[in-house]
Amino acid sequence: MSEVLIEAVGLSTGYAPGEPALRGVTFAANAGQIVAVLGPNGGGKTTLMRALLGELPPFEGRVDVHGEIAYVPQTEQARLDFPVSALDVALMGAYRRTPWWKRLGRAEHDRALQALDRVGLRERAKDRFGTLSGGQRQRVLIARALVQDAPILLLDEPFSGVDRASEATILGLLGQLRAQGHALLICTHDIEQGRGFDRVLGVHGEQTFFGPGAALDAAALERTYGSEIVTLGEGAAIAVQCHHHDHEHDQHG
Repeated sequence: MSEVLIEAVGLSTGYAPGEPALRGVTFAANAGQIVAVLGPNGGGKTTLMRALLGELPPFEGRVDVHGEIAYVPQTEQARLDFPVSALDVALMGAYRRTPWWKRLGRAEHDRALQALDRVGLRERAKDRFGTLSGGQRQRVLIARALVQDAPILLLDEPFSGVDRASEATILGLLGQLRAQGHALLICTHDIEQGRGFDRVLGVHGEQTFFGPGAALDAAALERTYGSEIVTLGEGAAIAVQCHHHDHEHDQHG
């Protein structure tokens, strides 16, 4: 069996002491495995990410992490007014691996350029980050995570607001990382896409499901999305939601 890289056992966590925003989460992500995290807006997906990153304390249970984590936030959370280039943003992934007193050298610049190449944006390296499209900005944030070369990647809505070309590029890259033995947790609103990954974790204030996508039945979807779920026939389903995002400061995750 492949190695477990990140797991939660009986995890409850939140923002205010004694008031869990998310309860009873138990799951594991192995090396070479993609876990989709499904749930409605405000259901706890970002809260879970913050707990796994150690930014929120466990009220109950525990989180075990075996290796460094690279985090890819929603592109909507990125500041667009800073005068930084795509290369500058990608290079930020090298700072955690570089002593504070040492300047980034050619090796770090080469690694950042290679990461931009992997996301199809090497030719845009000198472009200002804020002038890129939403899909391109998301790919730059993924390049920043690649520079960290972490075994665990957490991606918060990486497909939100991206064009089809960027979505295809990101999906292809995620497949490569999976094949290389990384463990990936991906928050997504796309139920059918989530079913195609190795495991699905459903959350709606508490864990509603964990298992293979093929086992994500109507009852599990109802627990996860409630009245927001619409069945299209032949097992397909979509979630109808108001598209605001549960940012890190929200009280309900």
